[in-house]
Amino acid sequence: MKPKIVSYTWETLPPMTEERKLHLRALAERPDSEIDLTDIPETTEEQWKNAKRGLFYRPMKKQITARVDADVLAWLKAEGKGYQSRINAILRREMLAALKRA
Repeated sequence: MKPKIVSYTWETLPPMTEERKLHLRALAERPDSEIDLTDIPETTEEQWKNAKRGLFYRPMKKQITARVDADVLAWLKAEGKGYQSRINAILRREMLAALKRA
């Protein structure tokens, strides 16, 4: 039997029980020295040296309906598949430029 996947949002989270609150408080009060890191060792400054912020960040997409001039749409589609992604890239580039000017 396939296990059922459970998904929650902030609005649908079940209420926190007193037992759970007590357990979380007890965990928060434990000193860091009691954390078992044998299967997940701490990272070093050397490991963080080449880290890049936001490398895996993917903003949420929102579906919209937009009207664009027919020639603009034809130009975007002429480049091949992915014209909607190109629209987004063009808008993002302009948004970042405007934010930089502000």
